Amino acid sequence: MGVGRQPAPEGHQAGGAPAGERPLAGQANPATRAANLVCRLPGGAILVTTVDHVLNWAKSSSLWYLTYGLACCAIEMMCAAASHYDLDRFGLIPRGTPRQSDLMLVSGTVTKKMAPVLRQLYDQMPEPKYVIAMGGCACAGGPFYDSYFVVQGVDEIVPVDIYIAGCPPRPEALIDGILRLQEKIHRSSIRGERT
Repeated sequence: MGVGRQPAPEGHQAGGAPAGERPLAGQANPATRAANLVCRLPGGAILVTTVDHVLNWAKSSSLWYLTYGLACCAIEMMCAAASHYDLDRFGLIPRGTPRQSDLMLVSGTVTKKMAPVLRQLYDQMPEPKYVIAMGGCACAGGPFYDSYFVVQGVDEIVPVDIYIAGCPPRPEALIDGILRLQEKIHRSSIRGERT
């Protein structure tokens, strides 16, 4: 028997929705669409996609982050990595060395004395590398906005991809920022354009 489309079960349409119900626009079941695509191809065991899609899926699903906790925001970052929020389920693994990290979480007050160290760690990270600025101090100086010893935002030192506001931001805000970074990675291309 050749490989072909299986008939829809009794009372179901071919798209996977029960008879009489239409799938919502834009919310078609991805597994059903993939199965239909594979079944239409001769042989039925080929999946067609782009290199960009596969690489972006791999990059966004295995972000290893360098913890750069400098102040009270670091407590919230540690809380997000602990068992209640569990960043591991998003594929985020904490690393203690910049040479194995592709994401830097800067959480806390960056002083001018610490700025060269932060830049050095950023330069040691392999490409592609991403930075999340977590908290008011890392984003714009926070309550120390008029201080002579605090950097007015980590974006003066390294390029920042995602800003997370709050003093300190909750772990849910960090998870939201990570999900936004993953969306940003999915939109990128191997041609080198960063969006």
